Amino acid sequence: MSDAFDDREKGYEAKFKLDEELRFKAESRRNKLVGLWLAEKFGLTGSDADAYAKEVVLADLDEPGVEDVVRKVMADVETRGADVTEADLRKQLDELFHVAAQQVANE
Repeated sequence: MSDAFDDREKGYEAKFKLDEELRFKAESRRNKLVGLWLAEKFGLTGSDADAYAKEVVLADLDEPGVEDVVRKVMADVETRGADVTEADLRKQLDELFHVAAQQVANE
């Protein structure tokens, strides 16, 4: 009996680990997509847009959750005078998470 229980526990642990890895990848992809969306709003193109998207991805490593990204991006929006509200940003974060999750799942 304990072998079956141990096998089941290992299976749950492996699934949890995989789910967390996929979530991390999807959140990182979402942040990149948000960065590219904002880069367009800021008039950035090419390597400048890619560099900004990387900044957004890295901002998410400061603390758990999305608030570090929101703070960084909204400060950038204010500095650049872009027409993006926090509600717009949060909507994009939500919508692009679903897009990113689908992209990661299809890889």
